Amino acid sequence: MPTFSLVHFEFLCWAAMWTLGLSAIAFIGGGLLGFVVAMARISDVRAVRLAAIAYIQLVQGTPLLILLFLIYFGIAIVGFQEVPAIIAAGTGLTIYSSGFLAEIWRGCIQSVPKTQWEAAECLALTRWQRMTRVILPQAMRIATAPTVGFLVQIVKNTSLASVVGFVELSQAGKLINNSIFEPFTIFIVVAMFYFAICFPLSTWSRSLERKLNVGRR
Repeated sequence: MPTFSLVHFEFLCWAAMWTLGLSAIAFIGGGLLGFVVAMARISDVRAVRLAAIAYIQLVQGTPLLILLFLIYFGIAIVGFQEVPAIIAAGTGLTIYSSGFLAEIWRGCIQSVPKTQWEAAECLALTRWQRMTRVILPQAMRIATAPTVGFLVQIVKNTSLASVVGFVELSQAGKLINNSIFEPFTIFIVVAMFYFAICFPLSTWSRSLERKLNVGRR
């Protein structure tokens, strides 16, 4: 019976790289889409605000697993060619991330003191100038720590991408276990990989929170 070897460890290393790559796709894509939704969430136009609220509630109320299934299998059902696993996983995680990042950033934008909004209006700045020159720089300071903290959740949620055939870290562990049947050893190593990725991010998030004095009066 074969045992866990260097070859298996190298396979997990490659899978960890795919996990990081998928996390980057989800974070960058979700960040871009989430910023648009966050701005729509605080729009002066009621219809735009309601559409943004509906989108956030729909995304946050739908399990990521179901979202991945709908994207991967739903497209084929309606007559289109089946999409590659990386595209389905990246799209699903991007949509999922955007719903949460939008709400995080909306809260950070609206947490900027009201006096700052009023001062910007008194200077006769346009809405775009108020946001880019006064509000967003302050909101970014508040949003940095929770955004990095959410990145940890994105990394861990990539494990669900295996349902559409994407071989990330946890799926690689399952494949190795199917061949050598050493679940304890294999998944201890997989857990160590996740810890090596997530712990520095968690530490960085706490460090940023202390450095930026977020939450202090």
